[in-house]
Amino acid sequence: MTPESHRTYKYYDLVMAAFVTVLLCANLIGASKVATLFGFTFGAGVLFFPISYIFGDVLTEVYGYARSRRVVWAGFGALVFASVMSLVILGFPPASTWPHQAAFETVFGNTWRIAAASMFAYLCGEFCNSFVLAKMKLRTAGRFLWMRTIGSTIVGEAVDSLIFYPLAFGGVWPQEQVIAVMMSNYMLKVGWEVVNTPITYRLVNFLKRVEHEDYFDRDTNFTPFSLEA
Repeated sequence: MTPESHRTYKYYDLVMAAFVTVLLCANLIGASKVATLFGFTFGAGVLFFPISYIFGDVLTEVYGYARSRRVVWAGFGALVFASVMSLVILGFPPASTWPHQAAFETVFGNTWRIAAASMFAYLCGEFCNSFVLAKMKLRTAGRFLWMRTIGSTIVGEAVDSLIFYPLAFGGVWPQEQVIAVMMSNYMLKVGWEVVNTPITYRLVNFLKRVEHEDYFDRDTNFTPFSLEA
């Protein structure tokens, strides 16, 4: 254990909390609604889920892969708990005076297939995102932040989409629809990363300055199956 692993940071916990909050809200609130805007149909959660990738980029860029890995697992644990909680609460028999059971089941009653696909895709996508950004930071010697954030998101979101949509909807939707929705949502997610690049720059620069940290993963163990920071 190196001395750096015992460092404390002023904003690390807040960034972790923001990451988990966005992740939960995107999956619980946005996942159930299909929206249409300017003639384009998409899952409403796609507008907010990419923010979790922005936070993932910030965490890896400033604090390093190992600390980002802890946050990814924290988000996964939160998703598992939220899914179990939804299942248990919806399973309770509703009171005869409470008429909203059907509405709650519609909003929070995702099938286990969709929930499992979402959690597995999230885990793989986020780890790929962090790994690619950390490796690109070494290759570029810390230059070209825009290249790292966009490049890692292109890879991470591709892994997420290629896992989630076939697992969640394959055999339920026509294959053409699965591919069309997967591609359109993927482009939206990557597009959000590009649009938000100036915000990512400001947040990264702020955190590097106040935390006195700009971590390079030169000796990092990149296994995802660890909580060691």
